[in-house]
Amino acid sequence: MDTALMLASHDVPVLPLRAGKVPFGNCPTCTSNACGGRPNMKAPGPCRCPGVCHAWAAATTDPHVLTSPSWASAWRDAVAVGYHPGGAGVTVVDLDNADAVTWARTTLPTTRVVPTPRGEHWIYRGVMRSANAVRPGVDIKSHMSYARWLGHGTGSLRELPPAVRALTAKEDTTPARGEVVSSLPRRATWDRTVATGCRHTERFVRTGLERGLALVRARIESGAGSQAFGVARFLAVQHTACPGPCGLELLGEEIVAAAVMVGVPETYARRAVANGLNANQGAAA
Repeated sequence: MDTALMLASHDVPVLPLRAGKVPFGNCPTCTSNACGGRPNMKAPGPCRCPGVCHAWAAATTDPHVLTSPSWASAWRDAVAVGYHPGGAGVTVVDLDNADAVTWARTTLPTTRVVPTPRGEHWIYRGVMRSANAVRPGVDIKSHMSYARWLGHGTGSLRELPPAVRALTAKEDTTPARGEVVSSLPRRATWDRTVATGCRHTERFVRTGLERGLALVRARIESGAGSQAFGVARFLAVQHTACPGPCGLELLGEEIVAAAVMVGVPETYARRAVANGLNANQGAAA
């Protein structure tokens, strides 16, 4: 709470994060966005819920909200403080591993750096569109996103450079309100005939895939692209000991289709899934 109030006093919108370092789930009234969503979301809605609902959209600098009874239970269970970079006027380049950090050091202008458990956050002054998996191990957290507060970091804060903006410049925009991306044209789906070198049973593969697809489909507000990357990486890891082929490209097609159904641009979904499948180079194709 002290950290949250300190950040709020410096105009950084904050929220509590639960186990897993993720936002708390919506209350019954806001579940599945039945309330219509908050006014500051991509599709503005009428929700004025006093609770910690709608992830990044709940982040606030109001000390009365932060210390309110409606937020008290969340703070008791919180494991970290999150913040909305876009609301604070900054962009976080989230570097998730050593290779990503090496890439940044040779590609991007130096700025304020915050160490993370697996890599670094590079913070720039300025706001842009958020996107996950813009390249292996790199996410952009700014507008309509959240990041975990891990300290002030070191180094001088630099203006957001063109090299960072270019990471998402070629992405298609998310469909406007009222437009729906229902599905991709039907493609071949995975079955045992394309996985002649897989050591797993068809039931094992299909069960893992369906669980992963359910996780992607549940991300109806944000994070579906990142979830698709995680599911693809998890499935690829399951096949690292297989002689191959395992038909991972067809599993990937089903993950892409699930992400597109909840509004992820197809080009972004394909890149996220491809990065996930290739995260472990030993995975059988």
